[in-house]
Amino acid sequence: MTPTPPRRIPCTVLLCALSTLAGCAVGPDYQRPAVAAPAQYKELSAWKVAEPSDEAPRGNWWEIYGDAQLNALVAQVEVANQNVAAAAAQYRQARAVVAAARAAWFPVIATDFTLSRGQGTVGTSATAASNAVIVGAPIRNTARLSLDASWEADVWGRIGRGVESDTAAAQASAADLQAALLSAQAALVQAYIELRINDAQQRLLDETVVAYQRSLQITRHRYAAGVAARLDVAQAETQLKATEAQAIDLGVQRGQLEHAIALLMGRAPADFALPPTDTLPLLPQIPVGLPSALLERRPDVAAAERRAAAANAQIGVAQAAFFPALTFSASGGYQTSSLSQLLTLPNRFWSLGPALALTLFDAGARSARKEQAMAAYDQSVAGYRQAVLTAFQDVEDNLVALRILAEEAVVQREAAQFAAESLRLTDNQYRSGTVSYLNVVITQAAALATQRNSLDITGRRLLASAALQKALGGDWRAAETTEQETSLMASHRIREGL
Repeated sequence: MTPTPPRRIPCTVLLCALSTLAGCAVGPDYQRPAVAAPAQYKELSAWKVAEPSDEAPRGNWWEIYGDAQLNALVAQVEVANQNVAAAAAQYRQARAVVAAARAAWFPVIATDFTLSRGQGTVGTSATAASNAVIVGAPIRNTARLSLDASWEADVWGRIGRGVESDTAAAQASAADLQAALLSAQAALVQAYIELRINDAQQRLLDETVVAYQRSLQITRHRYAAGVAARLDVAQAETQLKATEAQAIDLGVQRGQLEHAIALLMGRAPADFALPPTDTLPLLPQIPVGLPSALLERRPDVAAAERRAAAANAQIGVAQAAFFPALTFSASGGYQTSSLSQLLTLPNRFWSLGPALALTLFDAGARSARKEQAMAAYDQSVAGYRQAVLTAFQDVEDNLVALRILAEEAVVQREAAQFAAESLRLTDNQYRSGTVSYLNVVITQAAALATQRNSLDITGRRLLASAALQKALGGDWRAAETTEQETSLMASHRIREGL
């Protein structure tokens, strides 16, 4: 009876079995680190949320200030800001690293064609040359055409964990890009607000200078008529010149703010000018989300969380080094001494087989690398939790600033009204001769100070609102950006000139 030949296992069955093994990745599966998120903001009880919620910022958050010129300036940040461009390039690098890591899942195929001419050699003793030409050996021509392939089966998940780590790092880089963009946009909004407050201060001082010039003229007439003393004229001139100096000094800050805006738009300061306007950006009502929503909106928090995921996957990569690596290699081709007969059946050669490699002793190097990976993960978790705490602090800081500044603005407005009334009364008393001009100077200085303080508080409220919007993450959503979304985002950046 003829024995039954052994059955061959189809290659597809073997590959499926290896794929099943490859799903058993070593190392811990990632879980988002727990953080202590408060139920509500400390300052939220005193914060008036806009009703209805249609005023909640959507899309371009800076549009809540109702300033068309500001909208046009901020739109250029995404296109031309060089810090954003650098972050976009870094994100493209991270995506390329992911693509390179994924390539390790597939076989490497290479081809080689060589032509050589030489004479045979033979080994000699250790004291002689390592190789010596055989005397009288024939000179041979060799032609070789080969195709080589190798593939590592990811049995223990080393490659998969590496891809997981690089993917999380790329998502962190995408969040870094959004953080850089948000930071540049917020910086431009704040610089623009300061510049417009500067313009308002300039208008106030210019109007005050005109009023002081009239007061000086009246005082000179009174001095010429013998009603006022020369001291009154000197005090009026001093008041006028001091105010003119303050008006001139504002030009320094305005120029620097204008330069800062140009830089944020990626332009040279010499090529940019922003004319003054008579209006200020609107003071918005910004509804504040729940604390848990902050973890999903802030790009810096999302980046820190993704870095923790990347570090966790590196533990699996380090742990996989303790297991053997299974590699399949194949080689085939043609080799002959006659180039014209190279592609003939008798000159064919091939080889096929697996290789199993395992490090038996490395003096603790693998254990040290695993310990390093675990420590790096602990560090990234601490960084993530610190980023969360910092995010909550940023929101609370600006909430308390807005609350207190709103109360201060009410009192300051009343102070400005009383100062204006006091100035009117004092001016009438001086003209009737019942008080000296020193009283007028004092009340004028007080009235100007209250008006400037009112503008300063308005500016601080606007700046705090912009800082709060940045602290809330702007209009950024997606705590976990998918590869498709990040790809679309990156391609959009490239199309816009990044």
